[in-house]
Amino acid sequence: MFLVVIYGLVLALPLLFLVQRRTLSPSQQPPPVNPQPEEKKSLKTIMQPPRDDLDPPKDDPFTLDQLKQFDGSDSSKPIYVSIKGTVFDVTRKSDVYGPGKAYNIFAGKDGSKGLGMSSLKPEDAVPDYSDLPENEKNVLNDWFLFFQKRYNIVGRVTDMPTSVPNLPNL
Repeated sequence: MFLVVIYGLVLALPLLFLVQRRTLSPSQQPPPVNPQPEEKKSLKTIMQPPRDDLDPPKDDPFTLDQLKQFDGSDSSKPIYVSIKGTVFDVTRKSDVYGPGKAYNIFAGKDGSKGLGMSSLKPEDAVPDYSDLPENEKNVLNDWFLFFQKRYNIVGRVTDMPTSVPNLPNL
């Protein structure tokens, strides 16, 4: 008899739980858990919608050495990032490309290989992306298209490594 009572309770408790849950009004239910903690909301991101107010592309020549002066360390100069030899003005996103920020590793240089690898290591932020596997070249192309739709093109790098100038941009 004792076992029958125990089995009855074991079977009845989940049923009572379900009935109670269905009968609670929405105001009595606990608030939903916030999927993004406050600290996550404040993180800076480069993700943004495409722009329709970009200037016509420029073809000003830059050497890799000249590009270094546009790394954000001098606030009187713009911040430039080069991808596959195309130089983009990312100054308006200095909160992510400026000194000490997450993507500053790419500022003032052509870091095509690192972008293709999705790497923030300084040794990967180099212009020679010729040895990337096909899937990483596709990632690099995605980055190129992302930048092309969001940042003004201000020039071209004239002294890219000899292994990459003939590779197509898209």
